[in-house]
Amino acid sequence: MTLLKDKVAVITGAGGGIGRGIARCYAREGAAVVVAEINEDTGVQVERELKELGGRALFVRTDVMRKEAVQGAVRAAVDAFGGLDILVNNAFVPSPNVLLEDKTDEMLAQTLNSTLWATWWAMQAALPLMRARGGGRIINFTSIDVEVGAWQHADYNSGKSAVVGLTRSAAAEWGRFNITANAIAPTAMGATFHKLAAEVPGFAEKSAAARPLGRSGDPELDIGPVAVFLGSEMSRYVTGETLHVDGGLHLPGYNSRPPHVPVREY
Repeated sequence: MTLLKDKVAVITGAGGGIGRGIARCYAREGAAVVVAEINEDTGVQVERELKELGGRALFVRTDVMRKEAVQGAVRAAVDAFGGLDILVNNAFVPSPNVLLEDKTDEMLAQTLNSTLWATWWAMQAALPLMRARGGGRIINFTSIDVEVGAWQHADYNSGKSAVVGLTRSAAAEWGRFNITANAIAPTAMGATFHKLAAEVPGFAEKSAAARPLGRSGDPELDIGPVAVFLGSEMSRYVTGETLHVDGGLHLPGYNSRPPHVPVREY
């Protein structure tokens, strides 16, 4: 399969979950992948997996909270593989699940750094490299949490809302360079899902039942192919879009009110 033959991609947070699923799909489709991941053990493991799949891969330890690290991961694509065609901004650093009134400035700063700022830094670093290749694909990540106003995620919702605005701005302004910019709003069985499934009885079954398709998403089988589409020539006339890849969860939405919080407080 060669939908991404001779393409070079940087994927942040590719050491696990959705990032790993996308990286594996990209390797199968012929792309060279920079595995931009902060965890050295998982990053090295994914690099090994991609090579076993017949792909080209390079692990670059990347803390997306640091501008220099993000820029370094983007430069690594040129140093290792000669250029950059696809940028996938997937990584983020979660903050504690607490109510809006209990969120601290430090929590907000951390979340904005790992969502908005990390995406901003990577996109600006990628621009000259993509222009040199005659165009490119930018794939950012948002969340259904933004749409439902998910409780205890006020900082995350703010950061992901900003990423959507940035994505649309890039689509409008960088189309003149033959660069598309789109966002994915996914839900899948990543690390957080498996943690909750292990800790909360019935969580996995309830999560699957909430989706019209009746199952939870697989990072590689369900999210990865959409990222392949957005990174390939198949999506050459698609830009500024947000694609829900969530088994239809965005249709009914969900209620995230914690059970301990009363409906009315005065």
